[in-house]
Amino acid sequence: MMKHAEKYRPASRQYVSEFEQFMDGYLARHPEVEQDRQRGWYIWWDHRVDLDELDKQRENALPVKPYVYD
Repeated sequence: MMKHAEKYRPASRQYVSEFEQFMDGYLARHPEVEQDRQRGWYIWWDHRVDLDELDKQRENALPVKPYVYD
């Protein structure tokens, strides 16, 4: 995962928006925000998936009608 300092920016770097300046300063003063963001990322995205349970859910799912108003 990219850290804030490693994020992509254009090579010219002549223009930095006010919002980006604010966020850079805020994150520099509050490093716990970045840690909390990473923790949230791991909770919602980087978790183990039980493939057997996923197969069971797919088998037990009801087929969806192609047109719901029939």
